[in-house]
Amino acid sequence: MSLTKQLWLAIGLVMALAFGGSMLVSVLSARHYLQQQLQVKNIDNATSLALALSQLDKDPVTVELQVAAQFDAGHYRFIRIVSPTGQTLVERSFSGSLQGAPAWFARLIPMNAEPGRAQIQDGWKQYGTLTLASHDQYAYQSLWTGTLELLAWFVLGSVVAGGIGTLAVKRITKPLRDVVAQAEAIADRRFIKIAEPSTPELRSVARGMNDMVTRLRSMFGEEAARLDGLRKKVNRDAVTGLSSRDYFLSHLQEALEGEQFLSAGSLVILRLTDLEGLNNQLGHQKADALLKHLGTVLYKSGEGKPGQRAGRLKGGEFGVLCPSTPSPQDAAQDIFAALSSQWLPHWSAIVPDLFHMGAVGYRRQEPVGELFSRADEALARAASLGPNSMYVDEGTHAADARPAEQWRTLLTEAVSGGRLQLAFYPVVDGSGDGAIHQEGVIRLVADASGALLSAGDFMPMAAHLNLTAPIDLRVVRLAIDHLRSSAGDIAVNLSAETIADFRFRNELTQLLHAYPDMCARLLFEVPEYGVFRAFDAFKELAHTLQQLGCRVGIEYFGQRFTEGNKLADLGLDYIKVHPSYVRGIGDNLGNQEFLRGLCNIAHAIGIQVIALGVESRDDLPLLASLGFDGATGPGIR
Repeated sequence: MSLTKQLWLAIGLVMALAFGGSMLVSVLSARHYLQQQLQVKNIDNATSLALALSQLDKDPVTVELQVAAQFDAGHYRFIRIVSPTGQTLVERSFSGSLQGAPAWFARLIPMNAEPGRAQIQDGWKQYGTLTLASHDQYAYQSLWTGTLELLAWFVLGSVVAGGIGTLAVKRITKPLRDVVAQAEAIADRRFIKIAEPSTPELRSVARGMNDMVTRLRSMFGEEAARLDGLRKKVNRDAVTGLSSRDYFLSHLQEALEGEQFLSAGSLVILRLTDLEGLNNQLGHQKADALLKHLGTVLYKSGEGKPGQRAGRLKGGEFGVLCPSTPSPQDAAQDIFAALSSQWLPHWSAIVPDLFHMGAVGYRRQEPVGELFSRADEALARAASLGPNSMYVDEGTHAADARPAEQWRTLLTEAVSGGRLQLAFYPVVDGSGDGAIHQEGVIRLVADASGALLSAGDFMPMAAHLNLTAPIDLRVVRLAIDHLRSSAGDIAVNLSAETIADFRFRNELTQLLHAYPDMCARLLFEVPEYGVFRAFDAFKELAHTLQQLGCRVGIEYFGQRFTEGNKLADLGLDYIKVHPSYVRGIGDNLGNQEFLRGLCNIAHAIGIQVIALGVESRDDLPLLASLGFDGATGPGIR
C-alpha cells in the first residue's frame, strides 16, 4: 500500500473515531437529559393528580373518571392506584407500539425513568398509592431526530473536511510524489534531478537522491570521455584527425554490404603528389600543418550528408566515402570545390602541384578490391590531366534514376496497396543459440516482377517527399500483424525524420493502445544520428513508448560518442553498436578495449548491448567476453 493511501487511511480512522466518539457522547448526554425530564414529569404529575383525587369524593366511578381523563390527556405509559392492602383500585396502561423511532434504537439506548408516586388521602385516612409513568416514545422520537441531525452534520463536516484534507494532502505529498517519480525514473534508467522540498524529512531524501544522480552522471560522463578518447586514439589518424585506414575500410564495407544507405554511392580518392618531397621542402612540422588543414576540409565536406566519412588510407592518400551521393560527379565536384576554395589557396604558392583526385561510383555487394582498382585507374587518369586535377569515372554504377513524382506515386501506392513487406533477421544471444528478438527490416516491391528495394534505396527519397511517417506507421502495423500469428519479439526501425512528427506520434500511440498485449513484444529503434538530431523529441517518444510497455533502443550507436552522456536521461533498453567497431574485431585490440568499456558503462545503467555487422559466428565468443548481450549481422543470418 502506498504511503499516500496509508496517510489517508490514518486520517479517515482518526476522523471516524473522533466523530463516533462525539456522537456517542452527544446521544448519551441527550438521553440522560430526557430521562431526567421524564422522571421530573412523572413526580410532578403524580403529585398533582394525587392532590386532586384527595379532594374528591372517593366514589369509585368518580376516581376512575378522573384517572381516565388524566391518562387520555397526558400521554402516559400507565396510571395505577393501589389500596393500602395491595388491591389495585384503578389502572390504565398504554397498549400500542413505539412510534417515532426504530425499535432497535430504543433497545440500543434504553431510558429508565423512575415512575412518580404519591399518596391519596381520604380525610385523615390513606385512600391509596398513586403510581404513574409518562410514555417515553416522545423522548425516543426527540432523541432519534436529534441523532439524525447530528449524523447529518457529521457527514457534512466529513465531506468538507475531506475536501480540505484532499487539497492539504496533495500539497503536503507533492514533494513526496516528486521523490517517488524520481525513484521510478531511476528504476527505468532515467537519471533525473528534482527540486529539494521544504519538508526537512523529504529534503534530506531528495538531496541524497540528487547527489546520487549527479555522481552517476559524472561517472558516466567521465567514463564516456575516457572511452571517446580511446576511440579516437584507436580509430583516427593522429595527424589529420580523419578515420584510420581500418576504420574507414570498415565503413566502406558496411556501405557495400549493409542496408543503411542507398544501393549506389560514390568513393572519392585524393592522393598528394609527393608527400616525401613535401616533408623535405616544408619540414615535418609545416607538412603536418598542411595535412591537418586538408583533413579539416575533407571532414567538413561531409557535414549534412548522412554517412559521409573521410579517412587517411596511407601516407599521402585519402578517401572520402559518400554513401548518400550516388553520382560520383556530384561528390567529386563538391569536394573539389571545397579544396579549391579552402585549402589549395593557402599552399599552392609554395607547392604548385599538390594533389590528384579520382572519383568512382559503386553498387551494393561490389567487391572492395574491384572498387579500389577502378579508383586507382581514375587517379592515374587524373594525374595525366596535370597538377591539382580530378577525374570522374561515370561508369555504369549510378543508381537507377526516377523522377520525384514517380517516387511519390510509388511510395504512396506502397503504403496503401500493400507493397511494403518486412524481412526478418535474428538477433541472437552471446552463445548464438537463443534468439533475443527478430529485427524487422522494411522492403518495397518496386515493380510487377517482384524486385525488392531495401530501406536505403527508397527511404532517403521518402524523407525528401515527407512520406516517412505513413511508411513507418505501416511498418508498425505489419509488425503487429506478424506478432499476432507468431511467437517472439520484433524490433522495427523508425526514421530519423519521423520521431519529431507530432501527428505521427499521436497516431502511433493510438495504434499501440489498440493492441496493449503486443506492446511488450514490440521494440523500437532509431539511428543514432536521428536521435541526436531531434533529441528532445526522441526523449519524449521513448518515454511514451516505455509507458505503453514497449522497449526502445538506438541503432548504429558509437559515431557520436561525445554526446553519449545524454543517454542517462533516456531510460534506453538496448543499443546496437555500429558495425565499423565490430568488423575485424579479432585483430583490433584497440577496439576490443573500447567495446569492453562501452559494454561496462552501458550495463552499469541497465542497457543491453548488441553488436551489428557480425561477419562470422566465430566472433561470438570474443564479443560475449567483451560484454555484448547479443549480436546480428551477415554471419548470423
